[in-house]
Amino acid sequence: MSITLMVLLVLVLIGLRFPVAYALIIPSLIYLFLEPATSVGMAAQRLTAGANSFALLAIPMFILLGNFANAAGLTDRLFNLTNRLLGRIRGGLGYVNVATSVGFSLVSGAAISDAATMGRIQVPQMIARGYDKHFTLGLTAASSLIAPMVPPSIPAVVYAITAGVSVSALFVAGIFPAALITLILLLYVAWRTRKMPKETGDQVGSDSKGSLLTQLLATLPAAGAPVVVLGGILGGFFTPTEAAAAGVVYVILLGLLYRSFTIANFVETLKNATSTTASIMFIVVAAALFGWILAYERVPQAMAEAALSLTANPFVFLIILNIILLIVGAILEPTAAILILVPVLAPMASVYGLDPVHMGIIIIFNLMIGLLTPPVGLVLFVLSSTTGYKISEIIKSVIPFYGIMILVLMAITFVPLILGMS
Repeated sequence: MSITLMVLLVLVLIGLRFPVAYALIIPSLIYLFLEPATSVGMAAQRLTAGANSFALLAIPMFILLGNFANAAGLTDRLFNLTNRLLGRIRGGLGYVNVATSVGFSLVSGAAISDAATMGRIQVPQMIARGYDKHFTLGLTAASSLIAPMVPPSIPAVVYAITAGVSVSALFVAGIFPAALITLILLLYVAWRTRKMPKETGDQVGSDSKGSLLTQLLATLPAAGAPVVVLGGILGGFFTPTEAAAAGVVYVILLGLLYRSFTIANFVETLKNATSTTASIMFIVVAAALFGWILAYERVPQAMAEAALSLTANPFVFLIILNIILLIVGAILEPTAAILILVPVLAPMASVYGLDPVHMGIIIIFNLMIGLLTPPVGLVLFVLSSTTGYKISEIIKSVIPFYGIMILVLMAITFVPLILGMS
């Protein structure tokens, strides 16, 4: 069985909406069975090796961190505080939307979690207070892309492990584009709401109890979670995996302090985190087997040679890379796309003299834009589920924000200085 037929079979199975893990494992097993120099017995070894990594433990830990932060009520406290601080200025809830996403991003690490949480909290509040429906939905979707760019970014962990680069370096590099996304979204909010009347005290902040100082002190411990995670990693106190575990312990203690946990929601949080982790790890081990076969057949080297024959100019290569990734992101879930593509694309970074961390930020952000792009567009479906609006309405709402995301993408791609690189 040729590698071409194997890849075609993967694409066919994905097109038939097979789960990605099965779409990778089935052709891989067929290849091992038919290839004389290999055996199906090797599959167990490669699948086990794919999961046998200390660094991979960071994934379930970061998933737990985000889920427990939500269950502990951190998101509600962040919303109420930012609402109290920003809600009365013109377009205040638009700024609150972005600011709350930034705060929650520092403990969630995933766009899906952010979209689900913000869709539940922000969208009803904004629409009830007279904000345009499409502006509200689009802003909520766009601001969710901040989460995968900042620590504890789950896509960054997956990329770092797959490409063999430093998780810490990728975390640091992601801060700059996240700040750029935030700044541009805030400027867009200012422009879109420039003719709106200022919010009144009766409209905003009525659900906030006590003085501002009391509310600030009650919310301040929530800021400790990103300090524990990022500070622990950058300070050299923890590995990313250990930092994730420390963050989980901190958030659990915080939830107990806030008395937010019940036995029911604690168990439900564990179930949700387990389910999410299992689905991601199934893809990880399937991609490990698939990637080993690609390496065995020297596909990455062949792709690098093919790319060089097409163009030796790194700028042209980056344009082609972005186009390909935008298409892939629209049809494939980001974790699966990273695991499938990075073993092939990573060697090209060295061929074109690109920093692998820079390459990682480009790949991650392209795939995050895919979360807002039909036909897959997971953020679109999550927002539809949490808000009750039709997918068609959410797609229409997101369209104006594509321009913003492409602008950020071009900056990330061609101005590496914003990533702290030369």
